[in-house]
Amino acid sequence: MSNELINSDPLDIEDLLTKVEKSFDIKFVDNEFVDVKTFGELSDRIIDKINLENSDSCTTQQAFYKLRKAMLKVTDYGNIKSETLLSELFPKQNRISKIKKLEDNLGFKIGILEPKLILTLLLFLLLLSSFILIFIEWKIGIPCFILSIVGFKIINKFGKEFKLKTVGELTEKITREHYLKSRSNPKTFNRNEVEIMLAKWFSSELILDDLTKESKLG
Repeated sequence: MSNELINSDPLDIEDLLTKVEKSFDIKFVDNEFVDVKTFGELSDRIIDKINLENSDSCTTQQAFYKLRKAMLKVTDYGNIKSETLLSELFPKQNRISKIKKLEDNLGFKIGILEPKLILTLLLFLLLLSSFILIFIEWKIGIPCFILSIVGFKIINKFGKEFKLKTVGELTEKITREHYLKSRSNPKTFNRNEVEIMLAKWFSSELILDDLTKESKLG
């Protein structure tokens, strides 16, 4: 892997910046980062947009307490810890409805369920085959294409597999994606914490080695 953003797809970076906007309730303008050359400059530019009071309180800890409180309303599991497995908290037979209730309690979507990998692969193969069939026998190719698209929507809606394993991993996810909503006081933020979080977030989403302030953007 590389630790240079210059090697990343610009569309992937754009998608991630959209998530950053949502997490911190900020809005980037067109060409906001046109003069940015390194990840350090990008990180500083993002943090400077967060016009809130700086506080040293730990957001991950606050997010865990909020998450645990919300979980206790939808599960009988008593001692919820960071290492507790999500599969133990939410059995498959009622997992979708329980996660929906959890999201209602939290006040935001967490997006932690997905279909079985084998179903995704089969539909992906059907989709690829449909593209080929359209040029050979369109009367077969087009129905196959429609079937694959509908299939993806169905399996994503009813998927029961967890993308994450533990409560701790989920805590980190909601801290990243819903930073202000995770804090006890959403009118504050921890500047040092956000700086570290952004580096990990970009590294993870863009499949890069650990980013540094000197990592080149473009």
